[in-house]
Amino acid sequence: MEPSGKPHHGHSHEPAADHTALDPTEVAECPVMRGTMVVKTEAEENGLVREYGGQLYYLCCDSCGALWDASPEEYAG
Repeated sequence: MEPSGKPHHGHSHEPAADHTALDPTEVAECPVMRGTMVVKTEAEENGLVREYGGQLYYLCCDSCGALWDASPEEYAG
């Protein structure tokens, strides 16, 4: 189980680079895999940004993108 109470979606993430050195406006939390921080420019480069309800959401990986696309209302907000 993930900290969000949702089951893990079948893959692991390598330890991320030290995002603490970045400006807080340059990173976002993945709405699918809570606790995973995403560098916004990297998500943009990889096509992992979604718009929902007038807000942008930055996803950490393709698997999270597929889960988001299937039911964004479950993860938004």
